Amino acid sequence: MKVLGRLTAMPELPEALKGLRKLAYNLWWSWNPEAAELFQEINPLLWKRFRGNPVKLLLEVDPPRLEALTHGSYPARVQAVVAALEAYLKEREVKQGPLTAYFSAEYGFHSSLPIYAGGLGVLAGDHIKAASDLGLNLVGVGIFYHEGYFHQRLSPEGAQVEVYETLHPEELPLLPVRDRGGHPLRVGVEFPGRTVWLGAFQVQVGAVPVYLLTADLPENAPEDRAITARLYAPGLEMRIQQEMVLGIGGIRLLRALGLNPQVFHMNEGHSAFLGLERVRELVAEGYTFPVALELARAGALFTTHTPVPAGHDAFPLELVERYLLGFWEKLSVDKEGFFALGLEEKPWGKVFSMSNLALRTSAQAGGVSRLHGEVSREMFHHLWPELLREEVPIGHITNGVHTWTFLHPRLRRHYAEVFGPDWLRHPEDPATWRVEGLGEEFWRIHRDLRAELVREVRSRLYEQRRRNGESPSRLRQAERILDPEALTVGFARRFATYKRAVLLFKDPERLLKLLHGPYPVQFVFAGKAHPKDEPGKAYLQELVARIKEYGLEDRMVVLEDYDMYLARVLVHGSDVWLNTPRRPMEASGTSGMKAALNGVLNLSVLDGWWAEAYNGKNGFAIGDERVYENEEAQDMADAQALYDVLEGEVLHLFYATGPEGYSSGWLSMVHESLRTVGPRFSAARMVREYLALYQRGQEWAGKARGEEEVLRAFHQALPAFYGLALRVEVPGDLTLNGEPLRARAYLEGEVPEALRPFLEVQLVVRRAGGGLEVVPMEEASGWFEVAYRPSRPGSYAYGVRMALRHPVTGRVEWVRWA
Repeated sequence: MKVLGRLTAMPELPEALKGLRKLAYNLWWSWNPEAAELFQEINPLLWKRFRGNPVKLLLEVDPPRLEALTHGSYPARVQAVVAALEAYLKEREVKQGPLTAYFSAEYGFHSSLPIYAGGLGVLAGDHIKAASDLGLNLVGVGIFYHEGYFHQRLSPEGAQVEVYETLHPEELPLLPVRDRGGHPLRVGVEFPGRTVWLGAFQVQVGAVPVYLLTADLPENAPEDRAITARLYAPGLEMRIQQEMVLGIGGIRLLRALGLNPQVFHMNEGHSAFLGLERVRELVAEGYTFPVALELARAGALFTTHTPVPAGHDAFPLELVERYLLGFWEKLSVDKEGFFALGLEEKPWGKVFSMSNLALRTSAQAGGVSRLHGEVSREMFHHLWPELLREEVPIGHITNGVHTWTFLHPRLRRHYAEVFGPDWLRHPEDPATWRVEGLGEEFWRIHRDLRAELVREVRSRLYEQRRRNGESPSRLRQAERILDPEALTVGFARRFATYKRAVLLFKDPERLLKLLHGPYPVQFVFAGKAHPKDEPGKAYLQELVARIKEYGLEDRMVVLEDYDMYLARVLVHGSDVWLNTPRRPMEASGTSGMKAALNGVLNLSVLDGWWAEAYNGKNGFAIGDERVYENEEAQDMADAQALYDVLEGEVLHLFYATGPEGYSSGWLSMVHESLRTVGPRFSAARMVREYLALYQRGQEWAGKARGEEEVLRAFHQALPAFYGLALRVEVPGDLTLNGEPLRARAYLEGEVPEALRPFLEVQLVVRRAGGGLEVVPMEEASGWFEVAYRPSRPGSYAYGVRMALRHPVTGRVEWVRWA
């Protein structure tokens, strides 16, 4: 048959069950167990087969089954859950904060919508869910990848094979976005020699709409329809196309919807072209380029997620010129000024860095943990070379996880009974985590979840081996693998070399001694390598080979196709969560937070979030906070520390079983983990902190709009700042015995009136043991002077500088040192 089109016949739900459609099209059901259980009850096998997709389930379930559910208590339960959703939405009709557009290249909302690769996407999904819970005035923008991210298949040797499946939006909780006339909405983005047309789908996440762009339209050529086919498709040309769709197309979509956000949040640099599009809009309104850039920057926020330089997208200048040819003319700036927004010097030449572009078009920026903030300030210091490293305007907000998405429903109900109703409303409040009430019932649930994990491992491993054509004896072995009563260690994350999945095998003799010792311990591994990450794939194969080489397949299992569903099973059922990154290369990490929510203890290198969470009583640390020059030495030191902690602390404590049937010492550590990790590392806390940045962005954007003339005059006068000089009179090296340091500075040159209100002369003092103090010098008759006395003894270095503060943010951004 020649196919002319596709039809999707939506089911005619019985009157008593019509509320199921409303639930199916709002992902609120994904973090409310009572809603998810309604769908699962319709047909548990189909529910699992469709990865918990309620729309596909309703399309495929037999109508007689739906009719049968109209009898008994099921309709009343549907009505009660729908009423709960409606009450949830009504409570959030009055929004908090400015209208904020949140841009992300991937979103991990649920395993049934596989448009995420890993932690970045899941973090974005958690951000949206927490924003909905808190009633933020937020809208999301992303891309609908109609082939999603790959499913992973592993050969018997551990070779990764990527399998893609076509996603049909009509079978997902997505609705096409239409214009006011009811027609599919279209916006265009200019590519070399043509316009690529974009449509969009809306996914409703509680009270927050998220718009997902698509180029898979009949108006486009086949090669352009493929632009939005796959998440992180290989090749620089495909990457720049996707990032133009997200950044430029995303802004144009919002405008077509009649939305004018006051704040724009870039989750990683993939969407940084939005800054160029916003400057283009402002120049079209009549602003000069410097003022337009300032107006765009004021309300923009950039979150960087990687401390690895190679993880920041950068394009050859000729590729950027080809795709954005003439864009600089629309900005009223020359080509050199345009390229300067993203320019980066690499050893092999100049490139256009998307992270540099994001930083230069955002007034606020941050990393995703305290340590990552420090690393980012060092990494991007070259953009502000005259500032001290501590002054580089990159802060941090440590990541958090959406409590209700990753906490097992049984534990959620048990915690609610023990902690009380305040906990359900304020999971970020430490006072609500009354963990001392958790005891035997908690441990009973935890044992059941470990047993569920073992059953899932056996089922998946059986299917993995069956598909690979392995022998009947190997299939029978899969049905008996792992011990539901043994200490179970989970390790699941992207397979990148710096995450060191094979660290356990650094000293095979010690590992074998551990595994054959008196205390049973077993390991479950899962994770995907990026399709183009050949070293990551090799690591995965090496892990499988080592397990086979040492005959450890009954104690160590590598599962394929890691996704949000498997992640939940692992963080629900493990006893210990292992994390072995090479410090300081883990920006944050969130899987350990999810595990901790479920009573799992972290065993991790002091990197990312764990560096600020670990307190010596809430889990286990691998090594110390040293960073080694030699990777081999670091790996060996960390491996030995890992064996020491497993042998000397973890196993002894877990198996110190008392008359209650569990280790009271272990439970005490679980209590401390829940008390310290549960509230502090929740997405609710994280998003409240971002709300403060959104409000600051709104304030700065308003201030910039009100001071356009000040900004115009400031930028016209700014070149004169570099013609000024400082002559200083200072005592050089000096030992103070109670008396102050006295310094005097003379400003040489004419200060333009437009700069004068923002200019300071400062004494800058750095303490040898850490700490920085900036002291404004007072203007006297023709000079500036200061008398400075350190607040504590110690060794100090000092200098004098001219500092120019930004007219909108008030931050020091331009410096001349004496």
